[in-house]
Amino acid sequence: MRRRSPLRPHEPEWTPPPPDPEHPAQVRRILRLFRPYRGRLVFVGLLVAASSLVTVASPFLLREILDVAIPRGRTGLLTLLALGMIAAAVVTSVFGVLQTLVSTTVGQRVMHDLRTAVYARLQSMPLAFFTRTRTGEVQSRIANDIGGMQATVTSTATSLVSNLTSVVASVAAMLALDWRLTVVSLLLLPVFVWISHRVGRERKRVTSQRQKQMAAMAAMVTESLSVSGILLGRTMGRADSLTAAFSKESERLVDLEVKANMAGRWRMSTIGIVMAAMPALLYWAAGISLETGGPALSIGTLVAFVSLQQGLLRPTVSLLSTGVQVQTSLALFQRIFEYLDLPVEITEPEHPVRLAKIRGEVRFEDVGFSYDGPDAARSTLTGIDLVVPAGGSLAVVGPTGSGKSTLGHLVPRLYDVTGGRVLIDGVDVRDLDFDTLSRAVGIVSQETYLFHASVADNLRFAKPDADDDEIRAAAEAAQIHDHIASLPDGYDTLVGERGHRFSGGEQQRLAIARTILRDPPVLILDEATSALDTRTEQAVQKAIDALSEGRTTITIAHRLSTVRDADQIVVLDGGRIAERGTHRQLLAADGRYAALVRGDARLAVPV
Repeated sequence: MRRRSPLRPHEPEWTPPPPDPEHPAQVRRILRLFRPYRGRLVFVGLLVAASSLVTVASPFLLREILDVAIPRGRTGLLTLLALGMIAAAVVTSVFGVLQTLVSTTVGQRVMHDLRTAVYARLQSMPLAFFTRTRTGEVQSRIANDIGGMQATVTSTATSLVSNLTSVVASVAAMLALDWRLTVVSLLLLPVFVWISHRVGRERKRVTSQRQKQMAAMAAMVTESLSVSGILLGRTMGRADSLTAAFSKESERLVDLEVKANMAGRWRMSTIGIVMAAMPALLYWAAGISLETGGPALSIGTLVAFVSLQQGLLRPTVSLLSTGVQVQTSLALFQRIFEYLDLPVEITEPEHPVRLAKIRGEVRFEDVGFSYDGPDAARSTLTGIDLVVPAGGSLAVVGPTGSGKSTLGHLVPRLYDVTGGRVLIDGVDVRDLDFDTLSRAVGIVSQETYLFHASVADNLRFAKPDADDDEIRAAAEAAQIHDHIASLPDGYDTLVGERGHRFSGGEQQRLAIARTILRDPPVLILDEATSALDTRTEQAVQKAIDALSEGRTTITIAHRLSTVRDADQIVVLDGGRIAERGTHRQLLAADGRYAALVRGDARLAVPV
């Protein structure tokens, strides 16, 4: 088994930058998300404005009914006014349905854009990012954080326009009816705005903590409930302790959920109570004004005013709640922006080179690499000079941690060199376009990854337009066709989560078949047989031999049984080339390679 940790000691775990302070730039960035849909938003705004104006008209119709139509017995006018109120309700409902449809569509499109942008940014991140980041953390950002913004993104814009228009229209109508009662109705509004702002800040803080806890739980679930996690937990007798650990994490989430839902709840309830009590205050103020000789209000005017004031209550409370919701969502937007702002270290050049025909010569010129960047004190690779002719073979051996796999990862640009150059057919890999590079280099590693899909779909991942004959030919070359054909569903057989319905050797041969289908001229074999038993290794080795024929092959080996026939063998030690030559030459030199061979019983035969 390969004894190399995926998280290297000098690769620190990725942590997000500290949250940005609240400032207009972040709000402007959020608003820019809606820019592609501004035409639809204008349409929603018009619908909202029209709906608000129609709604405000109803109290005036009511006043005319109470002060004119009923007292004077004008039945015709009463009928028209009643029909007008009914028509206003119908129009308001129709406009409400339309604005909900359009605003929800816009919100969901923005959510789609965010999800796609985050996924695309993660696809462009270097391999080092994923070795430092828990899978559950990534999944939580895409699912929980963006999902948590759904209500805000979907309804906030409409809610702001709708409620703001309603408030302005209602206040204007109230002033037209009686300015003194309007002043009484609005006295406490500044206090309410201040309270809602405080509540929003509190909920934002709690929401940030809650999302981090949800990410931690998602990471735990992803790791412990995968097939590998279940196997490890049961064989180590840790199922109960894992359940207890999950229970503790869930308990923390319970506390945070309660805090998030109760944050400022009493303050907001106070606002609701005061505003609900306003009609009584208005009736009292009207009565006192009449008793003290002030101007009298007609019953119709007073009822219409109270109706407007109650109409003002709903959008005002909704506006305050929207403000709280927006501040809460800023914490979620911050977490999404952290991923969108990740620097893309491996990029395609502005004017990339595209090779129509790839011969496959690979050259390393004074290559240096450090996971901590070019100025790091410690380097993983230093001064590597190698040439692998097109169609030739190179074997890289050495002790654990000597930089073997890192050297192989530099060819397909899973990492970029921090010194020197890696060239394919004389072109620096950093100057090649991504399509050319992906066509040029294929990797078969010990850690085979298969999707939870059919065998055929897993193979077609390398070549989506491959027909059945091509898939069968690739499987035959990889020595796996007979086994697939013996299965009840053949090539339609589901491989299971991470391919666990197949043995390790079968998974490796499926990976080899997939690479054969891709047909790359340069092949990197990264310890492809190190985890297999001798019999399975022999079967896989036949598949590898078929795959390597006619290709430039770089074999990174822990076991030495597969490297003796390589055109050139390089021994790495401490990130430098310690020895190079053929198998016989290095044995004759009786150096580091010879010592490694003596430690491999399968090579303890005459050469």
